[in-house]
Amino acid sequence: MIHLLLVIIYIAFISLGLPDGLLGSAWPSMYGEFGVPVSYAGIVTMIISGGTILSALFSERLIKKLGTGAVTAISVGMTAAALWGFSASREFYHLCIWAIPYGIGAGSVDAALNNFVALHYKSRHMSWLHCFWGVGCSCGPYVMSYFLTNGMKWNKGYFAIFILQIILTAVIVLSLPLWKKKSAEKHSENSQSAQPLGLRKTIAISGAKEIMITFFCYCAIEQTVGLWAVSYMVFEKGISAETAAGWGMVFFLGITVGRFLSGIITEKFNDKQMVRVGIAVLLVGIVTMVLPVGNFGTAAGLFLIGFGCAPIYPCLIHSTPIRFGEAQSQAIIGVEMASAYVGSTFMPPLFGIIAENLSISFLPVYSAILLVLMFCMHEKLCRKA
Repeated sequence: MIHLLLVIIYIAFISLGLPDGLLGSAWPSMYGEFGVPVSYAGIVTMIISGGTILSALFSERLIKKLGTGAVTAISVGMTAAALWGFSASREFYHLCIWAIPYGIGAGSVDAALNNFVALHYKSRHMSWLHCFWGVGCSCGPYVMSYFLTNGMKWNKGYFAIFILQIILTAVIVLSLPLWKKKSAEKHSENSQSAQPLGLRKTIAISGAKEIMITFFCYCAIEQTVGLWAVSYMVFEKGISAETAAGWGMVFFLGITVGRFLSGIITEKFNDKQMVRVGIAVLLVGIVTMVLPVGNFGTAAGLFLIGFGCAPIYPCLIHSTPIRFGEAQSQAIIGVEMASAYVGSTFMPPLFGIIAENLSISFLPVYSAILLVLMFCMHEKLCRKA
C-alpha cells in the first residue's frame, strides 16, 4: 500500500507541472479577447508568484496543523478551483482574482510534497519526481494546443486541466490514511506536534541564509536561461527564429534527461557531490555557449546547462532534513521554496532590462555571476553543516 502512495505522489508532481505552461501557451489567444495589451500576462504571473511565495513561507504552520496529505489535497483543490475560474473568466480582472488561489495552492503543495519526499524516500525518487514535474510542464501546453488547433477556445484547455486536477484531489483525499501511515513509520508526527518556528527563527538557523541564496540563484539561472536562450541564439548567434525556437526545447530536454539519469546515479553519489557535479556541468554549458563553435555547439551548450541544472534542485531539497534535522526541515524547505520563487520571478525580467539597454550577449555573463554566487553559498553551507 505504501508503494501506492508513491505512485500518487508521482502523479501529484505531474499535476504540479500541468498548469505551469498553460498561460504562456494560451495567452496569444486570450489577451485580445480581454481587450488588454499582450504585456498584461506579466500582471497575472506576478500575482500567481506573490501567492506562491507567501504560501510557501507559511506552509510550515499549516502542515504541522493539518498534515502533508490534507494540505496537498486542499492545495490541489484550490489550484483546480482557480483553473475553473480561469476557464470561466470573461474580464481581465477575473483572471487577477483567480490568480490568487492559483498561487497560494501551488506554493503550499510544493513545500509540502518536497519535504515529505525528502523525509521518507531516497534521493533517486526526488530526482525522478522532479523529472515527472517536467513531464507535466510539457503536457500542459500540449493539451492547450490540442484544443486551439481543433477549433476550440482556450477556455476548453483550462477546463480540461481543471477536470484532471479535480480527479487528483479526490484520489489524494481517498489516500489520506496512507499519508498518515507513512508519517508514523518515522515518528514524524512528533515533530509535527512541535510549535512552528516562524520566519524569523527559521532564517536565524545556521546555514538558512546560505541555502536560501543558493535556491534563489539556481532558479534565477534556470528561469532566465529558459526565457531568454532563444532570443540569445537569434540576436547574438544569428540563428533563424524558426531554428532557435526548436532548439529552445533542448534546454528543457537537458533538465528532463538529466533528472532521470540523476535518479540512477544518486545510489553511488551523495547529494552534496551531485550538486557539485551539476554546477561543474552547468559552467561547461555556459562556456560552450560563448565559444565560436557554430550553431550546433550553441545548442549543445544549452543542453549542458539544462543537464547541469538537473540534479541541483532535487538534491538540495533532499539533503535538507540531513543538514537541518527532520524537526526543522519543513520550515527550511518553506523558505527554500519562497527564495526559489523570488529568484524565478524577478531575475529574468531584470535580465530583460539589461538586454534591452545593453546587449543580450550578457546572458552567459549574467548566468555565470549567479552560478559563482550559488557555488560559494553552497560550499559555505557544506562547511557549516
